[in-house]
Amino acid sequence: MSNSKNRSAYAAAGVDIDAADRAKALIKERARIARRPEVLGDIGFFGGLFEFKGYENPVLVASADGVGTKLKIAAALGRHDTVGIDLVNHCVNDILTCGAEPLFFLDYIGTGKLVPEQIADVVKGLAEACRNARCALIGGETAEMPGLYAAGDYDLVGFIVGVVERPRILDGTSIAPGDTIIGLPSSGLHTNGYSLVRKIFGTEPTVLKTFHAELGSTLGEALLTPHRCYLHDLKPLLPRIKGLAHITGGGLLDNIPRLFRSPIAAHIRKESWEVPPIFKMIQRQGKIDEREMYRVFNMGIGMAIFCSPADADELLAALPGARVIGEVIPGERNVLIN
Repeated sequence: MSNSKNRSAYAAAGVDIDAADRAKALIKERARIARRPEVLGDIGFFGGLFEFKGYENPVLVASADGVGTKLKIAAALGRHDTVGIDLVNHCVNDILTCGAEPLFFLDYIGTGKLVPEQIADVVKGLAEACRNARCALIGGETAEMPGLYAAGDYDLVGFIVGVVERPRILDGTSIAPGDTIIGLPSSGLHTNGYSLVRKIFGTEPTVLKTFHAELGSTLGEALLTPHRCYLHDLKPLLPRIKGLAHITGGGLLDNIPRLFRSPIAAHIRKESWEVPPIFKMIQRQGKIDEREMYRVFNMGIGMAIFCSPADADELLAALPGARVIGEVIPGERNVLIN
């Protein structure tokens, strides 16, 4: 059987190899901006090559995550250049909580029908965020799977590897009662809570494109605001920090206790920061209980910093928008919000 017949049969089954080839060419073009000197070779080989050097007692830190149903908002608005930023920044923040800096990143995109220009927009965001974090985008996978994904749907997942010198690992073991908790502002919902948001507002473009004075933007623009990256703000200050909690799914209530290794708790004073308007709108429109809001959403705090009271003023002065939001108390590895 000829190659042309093979291709046409596969296309009839819903998989377009020619589209995949175009997508790969566009991906390679976009990804070249996110390189480091340690990268060997180019995107497109069977594996990404990264020469590991320059560390005395290195510990590799790895993480994987996705963007979730924020992709539904992006698809409804036909805007795909920000979700890659979300993914990279989320992963960078996750390994930062261990004290690690990113080395390289890989992505996975699964879709029902491969649209090369759409994939290129996604990778553009991935590459820009990787470059900003000095993280190499060394490869990934794009899979066209008709029948598994509905028309117009795609999934986006990322895998990151970073490094930290062993003596500098942040693991929360030194956190003790009396320590200060500092909050860094989020840029919005980041990448969590979108299933609830879609239930409340839906995904009709006319709704998402409606301007709201309290938001200072359309609803869709507020919902697509990219996940903030905290790497450059926090990296020079890590020696003064005892622990970091990235406030993602589970909110303040579930993420902060992940740090605790002894019978301690966090006392959070919710009046210490102004909850951004987007969360107030969600709570009002959805009639959501306040405790559930604090468990689903970050409520305006994207990263919680744990430090000695003696270091708090230095951190506050160095971090724009930072504020003291609570303190560590004796307890049972939980969070008290009042």
